[in-house]
Amino acid sequence: MRLAFIADPLDSFKTYKDSTYGMMQAAAERGHELFYLQQRDVVLSGDVVLGYAQRLTLNENVPDWYRIDPPQAIALGEFDAVLMRKDPPFDMEYLYSTYVLELAEDQGARVFNRPRAIRDHNEKLATAKYPQYTVPTLVTREANLLHEFLAEHGDVIFKPLDAMGGTGIFRVRQGDPNLNVIIETTTQLGQRTIMAQRFIPEITEGDKRILLVDGKPAPYSLARIPKAGETRGNLAVGGSV
Repeated sequence: MRLAFIADPLDSFKTYKDSTYGMMQAAAERGHELFYLQQRDVVLSGDVVLGYAQRLTLNENVPDWYRIDPPQAIALGEFDAVLMRKDPPFDMEYLYSTYVLELAEDQGARVFNRPRAIRDHNEKLATAKYPQYTVPTLVTREANLLHEFLAEHGDVIFKPLDAMGGTGIFRVRQGDPNLNVIIETTTQLGQRTIMAQRFIPEITEGDKRILLVDGKPAPYSLARIPKAGETRGNLAVGGSV
C-alpha cells in the first residue's frame, strides 16, 4: 500500500518513543510505500486536494534515520491511506487542515483519524464527558472564577485547551505571588479559555494510560514515570485520571 503521513518535521521526531515513527517502521517492515508531508504540503488546487509528498525511506542508523526524495504532487485520493499525525497546538492552521482533508475524503481519500473526529474531539474537553472519573474542573477565561477555584482547592493546574506535552501548563498554589500574571498569561488577558483542575499529588509517582485498539483495551498499559525535577509530564497529566 501507499501510505501518506502528515506529520511534524522529521528532525523533531524522538524515534525512541514517537508513535508515528513506530507506525512508519511497522509499515515499512511489511513492504508498504511511505510518503511524508507537512501541513503546508496539503493544498486545494481547483477541485482536487493535492499533497506535495516526498517518498520516505527509513534507515537503521540514528540520527540519520530517514531519507526523503524530492516532492511530487499527488492527489490524496490516490493513496491507500492518509494518516493525519500532526501534533497540536490545535490552532487555526490545524483547523483549516481538517476542512481540506474533509474535501479529500469526498474525493475518495481514506484519512485516519477522520478530520471531523479530530476537529470535534478536543483532547482536554473530552474528559468533561466523564466527570465521575475526573478531579474538580473549571473551564473559563474569567480571572475572578479562576481565583475562586484556586481559593477552594488550594493547589491547582492551569492548562491551555489547544496544546500538548505539558506546554503552557502552570501549577499554582494559594498565595502564589505570580497568580495574577499567570492568569493573564494563560488566558491572554481574558481572550483565551483555559482549563483549571485540582492538582493530584500522586502524579509524582507516575501514571498509566490505557491503550485502545479498535475500541478494545490492550492487555497492557503505557506507564509514564516523571524523572526527578521534571515538570512537563507531571503537570500535563496532573489534573485528570
